[in-house]
Amino acid sequence: MADLVRQIINKMMTTKNIPVRKTGNHSECIILLHGLGRTHRAMAKAEAMFSEQGYNTLNVNYPSRAHRIEELSPGVIGNAIKQCTEKKFAAIHFFTHSMGGILLRYFLQHHDKGRIGRAVMLAPPNQGSEIVDKLAGFPGFKLLNGPAGLQLGTDANSIPSKLGAINIETGIITGNKSINPLLSQLISGTNDGKVSVESARLENMTDFLLVPYTHTFIMRREEVILQALYFFQNGRFYRFS
Repeated sequence: MADLVRQIINKMMTTKNIPVRKTGNHSECIILLHGLGRTHRAMAKAEAMFSEQGYNTLNVNYPSRAHRIEELSPGVIGNAIKQCTEKKFAAIHFFTHSMGGILLRYFLQHHDKGRIGRAVMLAPPNQGSEIVDKLAGFPGFKLLNGPAGLQLGTDANSIPSKLGAINIETGIITGNKSINPLLSQLISGTNDGKVSVESARLENMTDFLLVPYTHTFIMRREEVILQALYFFQNGRFYRFS
């Protein structure tokens, strides 16, 4: 019991000690992109915390299971950037979860980065997910995950495998806890129940942070959101001494 109390206290102190600052003038825009099968509601807590710190936010709601990634990415991200550009923000940042990060990578590979500043990706399947490899052929998988979900495997023809280096400062945060032990058994190595730690990495990423959270709820964790803010402001994650 004493150990549990100590862990809770340490976590509270850790979260509060991440030194983010308020911008005060809403001169920068943060675009939030949810993951596969989710909605903008999954990013509501992050949106609120970003706004409290003085950032303008655009929490995008898009039909993640309705189209292929090649169709989703240009429309979803292009429209979001257009909205931020029209308001003449000094910089446009991205906060993505899971497949949202793949949409961003696809967009950047095919379009000029323009006024895009930094990106924080949460649990992105940057090398694909073995879950797709092993379950894509099962009845109901496409119904639940749509055509984009089928493109997130690890084989050479998957979208993640075809994407090159990212050309903006990018911080990646991923978890090592799972609430689905059955799915975790399908993934090699440490994972968050959907994506392995190694799959989340990018060769040219700016910074990488491993946290004790699951794929499903990582975007709602206060520590993760504050670390994202710190990255937007400093180009790296905060390390505790």
